[in-house]
Amino acid sequence: MAPAKAANAGRLLMGSTALWLLLLGARTVSASKAVTAHLAAKWLETPLLLEASEFMAEESNEKFWQFLETVQELAIYKQTESDYSYYNLILKKAGQFLDNLHINLLKFALSIRAHSPAIQMFQQIAADEPPPDGCNAFVVIHKKHTCKINEIKKLLKKVTSRPRPYLFKGDHKFPTNRENLPVVILYAEMGTRVFSAFHKVLSEKAQNGEILYVLRHYIQKPSSRKMYLSGYGVELAIKSTEYKALDDTQVKTVMNTTVEDETQTNEVQGFLFGKLKS
Repeated sequence: MAPAKAANAGRLLMGSTALWLLLLGARTVSASKAVTAHLAAKWLETPLLLEASEFMAEESNEKFWQFLETVQELAIYKQTESDYSYYNLILKKAGQFLDNLHINLLKFALSIRAHSPAIQMFQQIAADEPPPDGCNAFVVIHKKHTCKINEIKKLLKKVTSRPRPYLFKGDHKFPTNRENLPVVILYAEMGTRVFSAFHKVLSEKAQNGEILYVLRHYIQKPSSRKMYLSGYGVELAIKSTEYKALDDTQVKTVMNTTVEDETQTNEVQGFLFGKLKS
């Protein structure tokens, strides 16, 4: 009896193991049938620091320039820190000018990349200038371009003989009490050293009432990663294009029978016309 019980127990164990493996395989197959959809924009990924600055600009122009002063060379840390650490560093800098509620709103805006289109807009404006070759940042002074800081003073001498540029609603103007001044537009990536060098000179001239300083985002070397967007509904419609032969006579017979049945059961204000007809 003992050998028989041992054999039955072994068969039971093997059967349970086989069933477990079968269920595991079925779960793996069903998981592999899942469909994951990603929505990618036509432009490449934009820096979170620039998106955060656009969020600050929506709060106020003053907060935008205050935030800018604290992150002039923040992009340097991006080369040594992880993406998560750099993200937390941006939030820490923004937290100097925002309360907890607005910090949470900033996190949400960054998660759905709400201000990425604004960065791409400035990038497209810069491409239409177009930027000088080999320049990480450049200025435009009434149709004249340069990426050398020492040439700014020279281009400002005959600025009145050239037409003023058109300024957009989303342009970032350095706070000043005067508008009728020579316009100097800086195209640069906030947080880089070259931006810091230009900003130091232009902000000083703007404070002295010499120029109207305007900043537009410009990324000389954009990221190679795609810009994935979230917060959008994605519908995936799958249609079978396989040709299937059907007998039309049977379909018509079924449809006619259904129509007759519906006609017979029709009731109008308590009168069953199917009954009256019969």
